[in-house]
Amino acid sequence: MQTAIAFIFIFGSLVFFHELGHFLFAKRAGIMVREFAIGMGPKIYGKTHGETIYTIRLLPIGGYVRMAGEDMDGTELQPGYRVGLIVNEDNIVKKIIFNQNNRQIPDLLFLEVERADLEKDLFIEGYDEEEKLVRYSVSRNCVLVENGRETLIAPYDRQFNAKTVGQRAMTIFAGPLFNFILAFFIYLLIGLFNGVPTYEPIITEVVENDPAAQAGMLAGDKVTSIDGQVVEKWQDLAAIVQDRPGETIDVTVERSGQLVNLTMVVKETKQDGRKYGQIGVLYDSPREFNPLKAVVFGAQETYNMTMKIFELLGMLITGKFTIDALSGPVGIYKATEQVAQYGFMNLMNWAAMLSINLGIMNLLPLPALDGGRLLFFGFEALRGKPIDRQKEGIVHFVGIVLLMILMVVVTWNDIQRFFF
Repeated sequence: MQTAIAFIFIFGSLVFFHELGHFLFAKRAGIMVREFAIGMGPKIYGKTHGETIYTIRLLPIGGYVRMAGEDMDGTELQPGYRVGLIVNEDNIVKKIIFNQNNRQIPDLLFLEVERADLEKDLFIEGYDEEEKLVRYSVSRNCVLVENGRETLIAPYDRQFNAKTVGQRAMTIFAGPLFNFILAFFIYLLIGLFNGVPTYEPIITEVVENDPAAQAGMLAGDKVTSIDGQVVEKWQDLAAIVQDRPGETIDVTVERSGQLVNLTMVVKETKQDGRKYGQIGVLYDSPREFNPLKAVVFGAQETYNMTMKIFELLGMLITGKFTIDALSGPVGIYKATEQVAQYGFMNLMNWAAMLSINLGIMNLLPLPALDGGRLLFFGFEALRGKPIDRQKEGIVHFVGIVLLMILMVVVTWNDIQRFFF
């Protein structure tokens, strides 16, 4: 149960902040946002506030921000439609009701549509009950009512495609951007409440019978140099040792205020076909509580994890990793279960890594992903005119199908790996 709660909280937070980026920048650009959804599939909760409905949906595999003018969002009135109109004191239409054949609503005007434009010129023209051709202006906040469902019209200047390339690109880029921002704040909180590691090369534990123990190294020793090369951080120590398998090294440590010289032979170990050096020491960095250093720590950890994920992505592209190395929702759930056993801070680190991963994956220039849409905006900027929307829609549809197939394959691999 705890794992399920942790998974829902982490995954929900990542999706929420991703979609929040799209939402805020859409609103900033003046784009009408029709729906802010967490999850996919059937709606299990929805609440309307202003012009947006906020929903939680059944399947925890993503989310979306539905903006006016996208996909099949058009509000079109075809000639021959019979509608009911409610107008304000200035005789401007504020509500259009479809399939309205009764007179229970007071002051309802009936009209058989001849022409209408609910996006640019904002008018409706047709024949009234006396078969007289009449024309009404339509309010920018006019509401369409069909089968009890109300939809606010979207004037063209409130639609996604009416905005500049820069505004549209920033609205799409903001989703992944907010994932990186979320990761930064998670690492910042870790630095504030758990302290910032100093990475001082102080030995926490010496493994019995390994080179360091045989040379006389003790827990609490601070390594100052190896073969005359100054060691300032634990990373320096690890890098030198890993590059010297089988070699003899002279290590200088500080112990009780005195410098002690130790000589040891680096043990050789193999991993992924490569040789590495080890001396048999464990490390747990001291931590300091400093708000300014916590900010720097947040930025550094976000950068380091981003570079690490790009490195792994490159290995996947070059074939050093196979598709079996990928994980879907099932794999992420099982990994969350394992990480949760090691405490809240490890769970926070895991959430930050997942957030960065989500941001990077969405920036890949693949159809249906944010990166794919940004690629089309790039082409539009170079050409000076947009790509045909129908052709772009086909490309994104194919991309969605391929991504769903990949999701099924990855999920099946996860199920086989963890349950069989």
